[in-house]
Amino acid sequence: MKKTFGLLAVLALLLPSLGYSDGVSFRLGYYIPQAKSDLWQIEFENMSFSKSNFQTAVLGFSYEHFLSRELSLVIGFDSYNKIERGEYRDYFGYGFTDVGDFAFPNDIKPTGFDTQFAISHQLSVTMLPIQASLKLTPLGRKSGFIPYIGGGVSVYVFSVKLQGDMVDFSNLDWFYNDVIQVYPVQITDAKAETRFAFGFHGYAGFMIPFASRIALEAEFKYNYGKGSLGSAFEGFEKFDLSGYQISLGINYLF
Repeated sequence: MKKTFGLLAVLALLLPSLGYSDGVSFRLGYYIPQAKSDLWQIEFENMSFSKSNFQTAVLGFSYEHFLSRELSLVIGFDSYNKIERGEYRDYFGYGFTDVGDFAFPNDIKPTGFDTQFAISHQLSVTMLPIQASLKLTPLGRKSGFIPYIGGGVSVYVFSVKLQGDMVDFSNLDWFYNDVIQVYPVQITDAKAETRFAFGFHGYAGFMIPFASRIALEAEFKYNYGKGSLGSAFEGFEKFDLSGYQISLGINYLF
């Protein structure tokens, strides 16, 4: 977050010096991920956190260059970062010194184990969509209420990390004379860092001027994108980066 504030400050200082710069927007938004790919779904099915835990505030910036009275080119980004730690809902960990740790169903309370522990890990998702779009203000910018719509392409810079205990559901084992189904517990540190993906976005909103060059801005945006997680998450489909965003901000014209 500190890096994002620093980048915004630098851009705010540099853009007025560009002869063709026409306006900038600073905004605070709330991002709601769709989270429809398999890694998301497996995590929500097994862990104590849910999809709503990955909704979070985002900070954004955009630079706008006017092409005509009604049309402009917009370049911008919104910074998303969310880390959640959760425990497996239906399993508890028990361990033997000789054979390692296993996940037992919560309703089973075996005895004679060396360790007993909650099985937990952390999911971290960072995303920076860099977006270029055409913005249409059909009524121009001279009225007291300025509606607009827009859309364009996105380049997603993102990373995904999964760190902590992981139940290996692909390796079924049995306990107590083949009566209880158990699974080995492993330590994972899977990272897909600095990945890139392409997508698109569309938005609609309005501005209300309250000074000669300053307007309050409210916007709804839909983002779409999916990115490969690489060898760190082999076997998983592309990670869903899509989501909805509601934002409030300040638009300043040069």
